[in-house]
Amino acid sequence: MKWALGVEYLGKHYCGWQRQHHCDSVQAFVERALSRIAAESIEVVCAGRTDTGVNAIGQVIHFETPVERSERSWLEGVNTHLPADIRISWVKRVGKDFHARFSAFARQYRYVIFNRPVRSAVLSDRVTWERKPLDETLMHQAAQALVGEFDFSSFRAAQCQASHARREIDFVKVTRRGDFVFIDIKANAFLHHMVRNIAGTLMQVGRVDAPVEWVADLLVLQDRTKATITAPATGLYFVNAFYPQEFAIPQASLNEVLWQ
Repeated sequence: MKWALGVEYLGKHYCGWQRQHHCDSVQAFVERALSRIAAESIEVVCAGRTDTGVNAIGQVIHFETPVERSERSWLEGVNTHLPADIRISWVKRVGKDFHARFSAFARQYRYVIFNRPVRSAVLSDRVTWERKPLDETLMHQAAQALVGEFDFSSFRAAQCQASHARREIDFVKVTRRGDFVFIDIKANAFLHHMVRNIAGTLMQVGRVDAPVEWVADLLVLQDRTKATITAPATGLYFVNAFYPQEFAIPQASLNEVLWQ
């Protein structure tokens, strides 16, 4: 039997999604909890690996097992063995043709910036703080140069192991709600640190430290050394992976979680 699960987590205490020998990862905790319910070793595959400190509200994973358990047993049982900052949000039996990574045709992230002169006492681990006023209209205008299929080498981490830097962005939207500035981005796939590098660049434009046209110029240059610093991980959320309708995979709602 093959099962798909939704996973949400705060990334502060973890060295990313992927299992590591030297530090705690989200994957290791999830697999350990699943293995206790199954009474056998379980390994999972995720829709998109997240880095150290990055959060998720709509991570999707799958695993296979011959063990018979109900959806409720998987959901409630696994959650009893997880730390408070990791939760399984839904469980669904799927067919053999479903794959959490390869069946997904797009992913969506949200980058959250808390934009006021004083840092928040209660949100410091969940958002990126920017003291200088940001012009979200300029940020949105600049971001539109990224929509389409391009070589995103200027927004790719030096240690990125992808075979090429071409990706297709469906949309980038920059909006404000009170002190929160949101960067929402959907693409077929992402390079290592791609969203955080885009966020850092757009924040430069939002501070009016760089012109709107700079983003388009960086895209053409295909040179990471010409761009700005990588934005912090704390503001980044893996929101959703998108699958063909026949799989009926649930979608996470931004309205439920991220201050909208």
